[in-house]
Amino acid sequence: MVPTPARCAFIGDEVSAAGFRLAGVAAHSPDSAQAPELFERLRGEAAMILLTQEALSWVGEGRVRAATLAGRPLVLVIPDVRGRHRPPDIGEAIRRQLGMAATQAPRAASSEGKSP
Repeated sequence: MVPTPARCAFIGDEVSAAGFRLAGVAAHSPDSAQAPELFERLRGEAAMILLTQEALSWVGEGRVRAATLAGRPLVLVIPDVRGRHRPPDIGEAIRRQLGMAATQAPRAASSEGKSP
């Protein structure tokens, strides 16, 4: 029997990988030197690759950008389970570029120390 390629693969830290393994995802936690080669291999095998922000630095932004522009597989950068490395908020970046960034509303004056 020939094994079928993983439809979804994950590259990231061991703790995050454990959760993805429980969900049936082919999860990998390579060291930073092995990550680029693993990523290239998974590009040919998986329909979707999930990377943590930390793993993105291991693989290299140029390599991930090239895969994204190729359109296959789908490559997504996600935060790790511990929240140590968060990807940028793309929606917020777009709102800033369009001049629509949310501004904090001025705080209402405190009523402490004032009599009614």
